[in-house]
Amino acid sequence: MSEEAALWNSLPVPALLVGAGDLIEQINPAAEGFLNASAKSVAGTPVWDRLAVDAPLEEAFARARAAGTPLFVNDVDVGTGDRPPLQCNLQIAPLLGHPGKMLFLVAPRELASRMTQSHSVKSAAKSAIGMAEMLAHEIKNPLAGIAGAAQLLSMNLGPEDLELTDLIVGETRRIVKLLEQVEQFGNLSEPARKAMNLHDVLDRARRSALLGFGAHMKIVEQYDPSLPLAWADPDQLLQVVLNLLKNAAQAAPGGGKIVLRTFYEHAFRLRRADGSGHSLPLQIEITDDGPGLPEAIANDIFEPFVSGRENGTGLGLALVSKIISDHDGWISVNSVPGRTVFRISLPRAPKNIKES
Repeated sequence: MSEEAALWNSLPVPALLVGAGDLIEQINPAAEGFLNASAKSVAGTPVWDRLAVDAPLEEAFARARAAGTPLFVNDVDVGTGDRPPLQCNLQIAPLLGHPGKMLFLVAPRELASRMTQSHSVKSAAKSAIGMAEMLAHEIKNPLAGIAGAAQLLSMNLGPEDLELTDLIVGETRRIVKLLEQVEQFGNLSEPARKAMNLHDVLDRARRSALLGFGAHMKIVEQYDPSLPLAWADPDQLLQVVLNLLKNAAQAAPGGGKIVLRTFYEHAFRLRRADGSGHSLPLQIEITDDGPGLPEAIANDIFEPFVSGRENGTGLGLALVSKIISDHDGWISVNSVPGRTVFRISLPRAPKNIKES
């Protein structure tokens, strides 16, 4: 492989070479992942058919080509037709020595802001859960005494007063259950990661859901059969998927559709606060056609004790976020009425490790 080809293939951001008529001539591997299409399949197609840019860019692009000058566009939404748009910076420049040909670089900005949000969510989870975990044991003991006293009182009460003692017992049991969930959150062990097939976990979760809480839902599989092995803890990942499926099913008590989709996105990288980063090419999307997240909590949905359901504990999605964070992965959500998409991004298994 020539140095030029190696450089092209090593570019960490999606890059497209656009020729006459705004037709795509070539794309790099990062662009294949971003477009979810092969270089061969997009060659010769108009760039504006593949990239939906939320800005009047075509005329500016034409002027930049005619003048042989670069063009920079920041903070625009760029979609590819099969997923929610990402906020990106665009860099377009003429290819030296090749008149009329333009190099089109797409740099997603979303991951940098996601990383900052990830740290804040993780920090909030640690502080809130840490405090709650300290109190959980001390609270559970007197609650058990209150419930026991109420049950003793009920033995000598009439029907009207029994309703009050039943209420006391029921509420104490509900609080104890919440405290047990808090303790579970705090006691979650580090993931025992190994090379694993994501589709095995998704299939287990799908079958479990259809036999229980999701029996009223239709669950559709859209898997990429060529997906490489993931580097994850199968049991913890199963817990994550079951939680997301349960949320989707509870949001649509009258029934609906859930789509489980997997795909490979070469360009998906997570940047750390120190500027370093790592690749998260394995993507899982769980999409439902329910009412969507309440607008008031949509931005805080992964924080502990935030819930959109009456009597919800608000720990389910915080636990999901913690597990994915412990896997060095990323989880995000995009929600509008009629379409909510949870997307999980995970690292692939090292090439020298086989499935166990």
